[in-house]
Amino acid sequence: MKAGSLPFPINDTVIDILKMVITEEQAKFLVLLRKSSYNFEQLKTLTDMDEVALKKMIKDLNHSGALTAIPSMSTGVMVYRIVPFFPGMLEFTLMRGETNEETKEIARLWQKFFNETVQLTQKNYDIVVKSLKDRRSVDRIIPVEEEIEVQEEKIIPLEEMSKIIEKYDAIALTTCYCRHQKDLIGNPCKTTDLRKNCFGFGRAAEFLIRENFGEKISKEDALRIMKESEDAGLVHKAFHNGLDPAKEIEGICQCCKCCCGTFASHYAGAAPFLSQTSYLAKINEENCVACGTCVEKCNAEAIELEDTAIVDEERCIGCGLCAYHCPEDAIEMERTGPRNVFVPPPKLENY
Repeated sequence: MKAGSLPFPINDTVIDILKMVITEEQAKFLVLLRKSSYNFEQLKTLTDMDEVALKKMIKDLNHSGALTAIPSMSTGVMVYRIVPFFPGMLEFTLMRGETNEETKEIARLWQKFFNETVQLTQKNYDIVVKSLKDRRSVDRIIPVEEEIEVQEEKIIPLEEMSKIIEKYDAIALTTCYCRHQKDLIGNPCKTTDLRKNCFGFGRAAEFLIRENFGEKISKEDALRIMKESEDAGLVHKAFHNGLDPAKEIEGICQCCKCCCGTFASHYAGAAPFLSQTSYLAKINEENCVACGTCVEKCNAEAIELEDTAIVDEERCIGCGLCAYHCPEDAIEMERTGPRNVFVPPPKLENY
């Protein structure tokens, strides 16, 4: 199955998750959608439903998060797209932050899905790692703004958090679905108590607000929440339209190594680190006292201590948290230009 950025086989767990999100009738309708996007007139040609029934079908699928409805940037015509299974449906099933028996069951099923993904990767390790090596990064790392040298000839605007927030009039605040999933299965985040600190922007934000996945917030509140996330040691990860960094940012998550789907999947042995960044941490050995703060704050486990801190440049995702939290100002963020960080998942002994 390829219903997102990562391929995986259809199994009973995937089917059980889908059954909790969509009905059999809705599934039959979604199967008709073979292209990546449709407008309403095109959808009408695929089914014998009358217009009222079709609009209800679309509305129900929008509300469940199985189908998005976002206007075209160029024409303003509403465009409908099936949400990928992963990443995609995971976010929508838990984004509202609901705590009830249904969401607890969905969270349990997602954990079962992740555990089965670990088994799949480990049993077919060489094949899986090779197949993922050249895939497009799922996310782009946005560094802590205070730690980058802001020069217009060097830094493009969307590398500065304040300019990202300033660019969009519509900002949606949502529950962190990754930490919420961990809460629901009784394994809460070990990094922070923050929960409502993920964002949608622009046209994507309008959809999230309209369908009650998130609430509209001011730019001032967004900046405050971003700062709280940095103080908590969370990584800013941006997700672009179509996973293309040249396109608009649809959302930003604040990620930790114990809960984030990409971080946690890596450490569990299911998937590689696969992120795009433009920065690299550099240690000033004269200032470094080897206190270990940077090691503690590095979600990518890219720093080790000897006489001074040492950065593994192959693992560094350029988030800037080490520099932001360093009490001795011994770390600087060097701009490298866009680069992909690919770190294979650990090979587990019991497979």
